[in-house]
Amino acid sequence: MFTWLHPYAKTERAYALCNTLLPYFFITAVAGLLVGFVWGLLFAPSDYQQGDSFRIIYVHVPSAILSMSTYVAMAVAGFVGLVWQWKTAYMSMIAIAPVGAVLTFISLFTGAAWGKPMWGTWWIWDARLTSQLILFFLYLGVMALYAAFSDKTQAGKSAAIMALVGVINIPIIHFSVEWWNTLHQGATITKFGQPSIATSMLWPLLISIAGFIGLIGTLSLMNLKNQILRRELHRPWVTELLTSSKPVSKKGAK
Repeated sequence: MFTWLHPYAKTERAYALCNTLLPYFFITAVAGLLVGFVWGLLFAPSDYQQGDSFRIIYVHVPSAILSMSTYVAMAVAGFVGLVWQWKTAYMSMIAIAPVGAVLTFISLFTGAAWGKPMWGTWWIWDARLTSQLILFFLYLGVMALYAAFSDKTQAGKSAAIMALVGVINIPIIHFSVEWWNTLHQGATITKFGQPSIATSMLWPLLISIAGFIGLIGTLSLMNLKNQILRRELHRPWVTELLTSSKPVSKKGAK
């Protein structure tokens, strides 16, 4: 069923795929973030209750939603590594982890900045906030566990198991506002039916989310390329690649 994926178990093919996908993600990131932020921050109407302070959603909501999606992507990569023993899958997992950690931190920081004027406090041990903080620690835990082993195959297996166990936190984050009485507002664009947000505010938000997806893809692919080069330095194709990319000095050119 997934035989088309098998060639990318080879690091050389995975590296080539990164080079193929990078321009598309980069263009999506630049265009999406530029259009989404300018439209949302400058031209979207003010909220009738929150005024202009609501505009933080164009950073907070994409980072909060995609921090969960990024974690699932990291866990899937870990699962592939465990089942099929692909080292490129482990490399993908650890390439995604720091991007997801930064994204989760941004969601926590912007959430606190939004919570101060809305709730009167920077932080409260609300179910949504607490489970999101746990997500941040899970990202850090995966990275720390991977770095703790000198044998990167064993490191990948251990970190993948931790990532998979941590998936249980994702539905807790998503449904926390429904399962418990929290200060955090309910879903606006991810609920079933019509989103409870005006179209003039929704479109720049969706474009910002697309831009964040492009940014996540760009950074993750760049990290993966670096992971491959570091792990495969002994391979002839890496040696050839690095040698061909070195600039020729004037002295050497004579």
